[in-house]
Amino acid sequence: MNNLLLGIDIGTSGTKALLIDDDGRVIGSSTVEYPLYTPFPSWSEQEPEDWWKATKEAVVSVIDKTGVSPKLIKGIGLSGQMHGSVFLDEKGNVIRRAILWNDQRTAKQCDEIVERVGGVKRLLDFTLNLALTGFTAPKILWLRENEPENYSKVHKVLLPKDYIRFRLTGEYASDVSDSSGTLLFDVKNRKWSKEMLNLLEIPEEWMPKVYESPEITGTLLPSVAEELGLPSGIPVVGGGGDNASQAVGSGIVKSGILFVSLGTSGVIFAHLDTPEGDPEGRLHTFCHAVPGKWHTMGVMLSAGGSFRWFRDSFGDVEIELSKWTGRDPYEFLTMEAENVPPGSEGLIFLPYLTGERTPHADPLAKGVFAGISLRHKKPYFVRSVLEGVAFGLRDSLELMKNLGIEMKEIRAIAGGARSKLWRQILADVFNTPITTINVTEGAAYGAALLAGVGVGVYKSVEEACDRVVKVMSLEEPNSERAKMYEEMYGLYRELYPLLKEYYRKLSNFIDKYYSNKK
Repeated sequence: MNNLLLGIDIGTSGTKALLIDDDGRVIGSSTVEYPLYTPFPSWSEQEPEDWWKATKEAVVSVIDKTGVSPKLIKGIGLSGQMHGSVFLDEKGNVIRRAILWNDQRTAKQCDEIVERVGGVKRLLDFTLNLALTGFTAPKILWLRENEPENYSKVHKVLLPKDYIRFRLTGEYASDVSDSSGTLLFDVKNRKWSKEMLNLLEIPEEWMPKVYESPEITGTLLPSVAEELGLPSGIPVVGGGGDNASQAVGSGIVKSGILFVSLGTSGVIFAHLDTPEGDPEGRLHTFCHAVPGKWHTMGVMLSAGGSFRWFRDSFGDVEIELSKWTGRDPYEFLTMEAENVPPGSEGLIFLPYLTGERTPHADPLAKGVFAGISLRHKKPYFVRSVLEGVAFGLRDSLELMKNLGIEMKEIRAIAGGARSKLWRQILADVFNTPITTINVTEGAAYGAALLAGVGVGVYKSVEEACDRVVKVMSLEEPNSERAKMYEEMYGLYRELYPLLKEYYRKLSNFIDKYYSNKK
């Protein structure tokens, strides 16, 4: 064991620290959770200090658990939830809670951005992406319009993982993949967009220096190294946004291989050799963590999050069983759903629990169960949730097919991919084989590989992935189920247009009676 690499992923539910050796073997990992704050409907915030405390605890824990010598750690890579806004004053202190990727308060500011820029087409020319409520730029405008005292203190705006970089190294820095999701980045040319910054009157000096993902951005501060029990001066590389890092950790670094992620959010991700995206902006087009490459992806806001909501709201029995058996409560829920016929006898779930992004950029959308009858017991609702998420992900897949993107293989990753039932549903709904790989650690693993490239353990990102990522399982689509799901997907697609105006009315009702109540 000559070299160890440390990957740190700042997730929405917790921070993971992961150690791998130079052959890609996982030596150990540790995850520390923290709270999510929703002070008003559609708001989503976290304390950056919670991320920092969790990072320190996770790093110390993984070293203690594995018993490795800290001197073997050659590089640190960072990954994290994208789009979140960390506002710092001139002393580097956090001004207010970070506003997260799934926060939906900025619909007004998104409209303002489109107007200031001169229309959607011009916005796509500048950034390759639409103005969405989750992105960073509208959060900055929201702060300016709603919290002017806090806005007057802003000296730097950082993304979540880049705040942790600042605490580790003292450097204000980011990488091209994460910066692509700010709506302030020239994705084609891999640099901050002077046009966007000027039009929105955001000072360019607020933005950190941007690097390619494997580039070294700084080194571990002596004081932090002492606190963590690590040698000072360990290089910290650019890293990536969570999806780009997951792609590296899953080997999605060449054309023809895609991933479907079943994390809190759901993602369909495809590698691009050139920055060619959906002309209507329904898919995101960002810089990849592979230098000189790009990627396109569709994102639904509540994939695994929908299943977690169901478990937390209706899975008391399964949660109690897990305490007695040590098995995951999701296992019990999916075991029950296995006995439900495909299609859940017409029960359809719309997974818009926190609004939606692709293909419906609608922060007002809400979750729906449609077609409930007396026959529908709890297991039917479980299967309907799994199927509804699969339909939502297929929306993104269809957009990619229209772009002519090659699809030789789709790899299922993240927590939900552990369910064989869910993988089979995806295979049937997509009518495409679904594979799994030997790597299950997600974005933290990709961040560690990027660190390895940065410090010379691997020659390139592609070489690292070829060396360590292997296919482990395969779910083939069933032709009869695929035919049935094809018809059911058509029914699913009809629901959102029917409900779009209703969602607006419902939002007005919620604002009238609930938005001022904590």
